[in-house]
Amino acid sequence: MARADLFPAIEPYQRGTLAVDSRHTLYWEEAGERDGTPIVFLHGGPGAGANAEHRRFFDPQGYRIVVFDQRGAGRSTPLGDIEANTTQLLIEDMEKLRSHLGLERWHVFGGSWGSTLALAYAQSHPERVSALILRGIFLSRASEIHWFLYGLRSIFPEPWQRFAGFLPEEERSDILGGYYRRLLDPDPEVHLPAARAWSTYEGACSTLLPSPETVAAFGEDGMALGLARIEAHYFKHSSFLAENQLLDNVGRIRRIPAVIVQGRYDMVCPIVSADALHRAWPEAEYRIVPDAGHSAMEPGVRRALVEATERFKRLA
Repeated sequence: MARADLFPAIEPYQRGTLAVDSRHTLYWEEAGERDGTPIVFLHGGPGAGANAEHRRFFDPQGYRIVVFDQRGAGRSTPLGDIEANTTQLLIEDMEKLRSHLGLERWHVFGGSWGSTLALAYAQSHPERVSALILRGIFLSRASEIHWFLYGLRSIFPEPWQRFAGFLPEEERSDILGGYYRRLLDPDPEVHLPAARAWSTYEGACSTLLPSPETVAAFGEDGMALGLARIEAHYFKHSSFLAENQLLDNVGRIRRIPAVIVQGRYDMVCPIVSADALHRAWPEAEYRIVPDAGHSAMEPGVRRALVEATERFKRLA
């Protein structure tokens, strides 16, 4: 698919792995300008992993682009592992990676779950964040998790029926519990079909217009297992955050330059959460894209994100 509003595809100039404890090893890569403004990309999910397209939001002649896969996601190992996998540990991982790369500060770019982690990281380490670019806001409140599991049926009844219908009827009053048991089952013949059902449901609801390409990507085994298993784990534990923690702690990041980009018709992370964040944090620029859903690859969202990265390119 042509995406002329993104920067040209590039390859990393450096790749590596970082053992963050005795169990988990992170995949990381750097691309762009070695002496450029450091920026770290935080993928969604949790558990979705990053890909080559994500480098393209950043001018390779202006940014030192850091992309990594969070615990259990993508090319990090072990794939889909929920042991020792919490928001607080992901924040620690970011600090270990920043230190490993010799960076004093960096811009933080995150969408969907990546916006959750970006906010939590910045509130924990505001002195390490020079700017925030956030998309598709997810604050991990109980209402948002319930919306994903049940509320989406009011907008996407067909994908939701397939999602809920994967479970026996007697388990559909506790969709999260039913999936969680299957996703943690060691037998691939049990956990992989459950992972595909969960992940393709999310993919089907992520774009304003139907996108078979998006659904197919979400259904790939590695993507599906990392996303579904880790996402269910985080949902079950409220993302290891207090109910309004990210809103209550906005004061810690108020002075950080920030842009919030939100698709008006984002059904996975409805605009009510972005609105709540903006009301708590009016200093952040708030961009509503009027003709977009959830995906970062929606045309209007892509353009707004690139405009934000261009504006912050020379900000140290």
